[in-house]
Amino acid sequence: MKQAEADQKTSRTAFADGPRLLADIGATHARFALQTGPSEFRAVRVLKCDDFTGIVPLLRTYLADHQGITLNHAALAVANPVSGDYVRMTNRDWEFSTDEVRRVLGLHTLLVVNDFTALAMSLPGLKPADLMQVGGGKPAGNSVIGVLGPGTGLGVSGVIPTVDGFVTLGSEGGHTNFAPADEREIAILQYAWQTWPHVSTERLISGPGMEIIYKALAKRNGRNVRDLNAQEIMSGALTDKDPLCVEVLECFCAMLGGASANLAVTLGAFGGIFIGGGIVPRMGEWFAQSPFRARFEAKGRFTSYLAEIPTYVITTPNPAFYGVATILSEHLRGRSGANTLMERVQNLQHELTPAEQRVAQLVIEQPRLVLNEPIADIARLADVSQPTVIRFCRSMGFSGLADFKLKFASSLTGAIPVRHSQVRVSDSTHDLSAKVIDNTVSAILKFRDQLDVRSLDKAIALVAKAKRIEFYAMGNSRVVALDGQHKFFRFRIPTAAYGDSHLFNLAAELLKPGDVVIAISNSGKLPELVEAVDAARAAGADVIAITTSQSALAKKATVCLAVDHSEDSSTFLSMISRILQLLLIDILSVGISLDEQNASLVLEHKASGDAQENRRLLISHLDS
Repeated sequence: MKQAEADQKTSRTAFADGPRLLADIGATHARFALQTGPSEFRAVRVLKCDDFTGIVPLLRTYLADHQGITLNHAALAVANPVSGDYVRMTNRDWEFSTDEVRRVLGLHTLLVVNDFTALAMSLPGLKPADLMQVGGGKPAGNSVIGVLGPGTGLGVSGVIPTVDGFVTLGSEGGHTNFAPADEREIAILQYAWQTWPHVSTERLISGPGMEIIYKALAKRNGRNVRDLNAQEIMSGALTDKDPLCVEVLECFCAMLGGASANLAVTLGAFGGIFIGGGIVPRMGEWFAQSPFRARFEAKGRFTSYLAEIPTYVITTPNPAFYGVATILSEHLRGRSGANTLMERVQNLQHELTPAEQRVAQLVIEQPRLVLNEPIADIARLADVSQPTVIRFCRSMGFSGLADFKLKFASSLTGAIPVRHSQVRVSDSTHDLSAKVIDNTVSAILKFRDQLDVRSLDKAIALVAKAKRIEFYAMGNSRVVALDGQHKFFRFRIPTAAYGDSHLFNLAAELLKPGDVVIAISNSGKLPELVEAVDAARAAGADVIAITTSQSALAKKATVCLAVDHSEDSSTFLSMISRILQLLLIDILSVGISLDEQNASLVLEHKASGDAQENRRLLISHLDS
C-alpha cells in the first residue's frame, strides 16, 4: 500500500508525459532517481554494480519498484567515454547498445552521456549552499569552468559559456601523464613504474591510486604495513590520526592541487575549479586545511594568475542528477532558441482548458516530438483525446494539426547548429567524415527552415497533372535530372532528361501546353538553359526551376524551388547543393504520390492484383 501511495505521488509530475528516469552509474555504485519537475528528484536509490551482470538487470531492478509508473524518457550518466550507440565500460565488464536498451525497456528516449559531462553540466546551476570554497579567489562572470573528480578513476571536464547556454567538454584528461612535484612524489611515481610503464594522473589521484600512494610511502618510510583500501586509509587519517595515513592524504590532496592547477591554466578557468567525485567530499573541512590550495597556487610565474581562480568542493548529494536532467531536457526541447510561436503557446497557455494545457505543455517541453509524431502519439503522450489536440491547434489560431506543424517547424531552430567546418589536409578520416556529415546535415536543416511551401504546392500541382515532363540540366546537376526522370517515369508520366545544351532548344520547341520542364542549375546563369526555358514558355509549357532564387533562370520560370546554399562552383565541385536539389525531387515525388489521381491509380493496381505495378508506385517516405 505504501509503495502504491509513493508511486502515485511520484507520478504527479510537472512534465506533460510523466516522470523521467535519471541515473549516475559509476564503476562501484549506481544512483537512480525519478525526476518529477525541475530540480525535483524522487525515489532516489543506490545500488551496487557488483550485484549485477549488466546494465539491463541493473535498470530493471530499480524499475521493479515503480511498475505503476509509465516512463517515456531516461538519461544515464556512465563512468566511461561515450561515442555512438555502443558503450563498452572501462572499469567494469559491461557493454551494451543504447538503442537496444531503449527498446528492451520500452522507452521513447534514452540518452547515455559521460558522467563528468553530466557533472560539468550541473555546475552553472549549483548554489552557494551546494559548495565549500577552498582558499581565495572570486569567479569571473561568463567564464570557463573546470571540474575534476577522483573516485574509482579521475574524471575531468569543463564548461564553456556560449550565447545560448553552456557547452561541456567530453574530456579524458584523467589519462594525462602524472607529473611529480617533489622528491616524495618522484618516489611514488617510481614505485608505480614497477607495475605500469605509463602512469597516468588517474593511476594515483583516485581511490585505487590512494592505495598505491600508501604502499609507496610505507616502503619509502621503511614500514611494514598490511594493505588498506582507500576508505580505511581515510578513516586512519581523519579518525585515528595515523601518521602514515595522514601523510598519504596530504600527498593525495597536494597531487590533486597540482592537477587542478594544470586544468585551470589549460582552460583559462576563471569561473572556478570544482572538485567532485566520491572521495574529496568525504574529507569534509579537513580538505580545506590540506596542502591542496597551496599546491594549486604554486605555479612559479603564474602564482598570481591562479590565486584569482576560486576552487570549490561540491558538497550537494548526487550533483550529476542536475546535469543529466539538464542534458535530457535540452535534448527533448531541441534547443528551440528564439521562437515567437513557442512564446505564443506559453503566453496563451493559461487561457486553455486543462486538457489543452497538457498539449501545450508537451509542445513547450518537446517541440521536435510534436513535429515528428502522428496525432495518435501526441494525444497519448499528453494523456488527452485526439479531438483535444485539434482543439488546441484551433485555440492557437490554426485550422488543424497539419497547419500548426507547418508554421511551428518554420519557427524552430534546428537542434544541430547551422555551421560549416572546413575540411583540412591534416584531418583524419574520422574528422573529415564527421565534418562532411555535419556540414550536410546543417545545410539540410537550414534548407528545411527556409522552404517556400506555397511554391512546392504549385510545383506538385503542375507535375501531378503534367502530360509530359522533361528535365534540362548540365554538369553536376545532370545526376539530379536523371534521378527525377527515374522517379517520375514510375508514375507513368512520359519523362525525358537532356544533358546536352545543343538539344535543349530542339526539345523545348516540341513541347505543348500541359507539358512541364524541370530546369536544374546551381547558378541559374547558363545562357543555353535560360534560352531553352524561354522556348518552352513560348510553346505553352510550364517551367519549374530548381536553382538560386535571384537568378535569371528563377525569374523566367513558372515556379522557382529555391536552393540558395552558397558554393563556389568555379573552384569546387558542388556537393551539398546537389543533395538539396535531390531532396526537392524527393519532395515532389512524395507530393505526386499523394495526389488523388495517382492514389486512385495505386488502388486500381491493388484491385487488379498487379503486385509488380503496385510496388513501382510505393514511396519509401509513405506508410505503405
